[in-house]
Amino acid sequence: MRTTPRRTQGARRALTGALLAGLALLTSAGAAVADGPSASASPADDGAGPTEAGTTFRTATALEQGQTGTAQASAGDYLYWVFPADAGQRPTVEATVKLPENARSSTSTWQIDVYDGLRRRQACMYGHQTRKAAADAASVELSCVLRTVRSWSEPWASDPLPGSYYIRLTVVDLPAADLGLPVGVEVKAVSKEQGGAHDVDGALSEPLVPGVSVASAGEASAAPQVPSAGEPEDGWASGWWTDRWLWTVGGGVLAALAAVFGYSLTRGRGRPAHVPPGV
Repeated sequence: MRTTPRRTQGARRALTGALLAGLALLTSAGAAVADGPSASASPADDGAGPTEAGTTFRTATALEQGQTGTAQASAGDYLYWVFPADAGQRPTVEATVKLPENARSSTSTWQIDVYDGLRRRQACMYGHQTRKAAADAASVELSCVLRTVRSWSEPWASDPLPGSYYIRLTVVDLPAADLGLPVGVEVKAVSKEQGGAHDVDGALSEPLVPGVSVASAGEASAAPQVPSAGEPEDGWASGWWTDRWLWTVGGGVLAALAAVFGYSLTRGRGRPAHVPPGV
């Protein structure tokens, strides 16, 4: 039984088609993981946010990602909100302070800070964390883009970890005559999914949310608990599943197809036509 050139060409075409189909499947699956509902970082875009702000870490107002929290306060107050962030997300916090008109005597400087569940201040990658408002400015806008939340970190590191994140907004430079003037504040926290490129091995046993150590130990306390921001809509990440598994499996399939295709190219066309059978 000899293999004809036409049959060999057909096999090559079939392998080429399978290879291209695998590439298309891998690309579409990766896009589905990145753009699907599970990768959405702002599930509460249309929800009404809270209209108050806390004045300490213990009274911080809970926000869902995508919600806009508003508050009426006085210049000089410390305002606190708290929201959840999971592994693989890069949170962005935005704040707008609406200043009173024709009531201020000088410029003012406003600042937004973000703290993790251990109350460690997290540095901003970029954004306008501190801004100065002129005496006649109607508003001032602040922003802070945090580093990507990691699923695990060394004890000595200050990497952002899954759990609650506290927003603190206040004025850091204000004339004494302007203290107590009414201001309006809008705050919003959203996240961008960074994907498996930022995944690390290991995971926390529990997310860093207030009261987790007491709850895990089964102890009861009469003292008021620090409020947390709940958990993401799809729950906290398990720590073992990432989209790197998808790329690993897809790469293995493509490697197998490439090996079969390479073998079909190098094995030859079978018995030459001029050689009689049985030789």
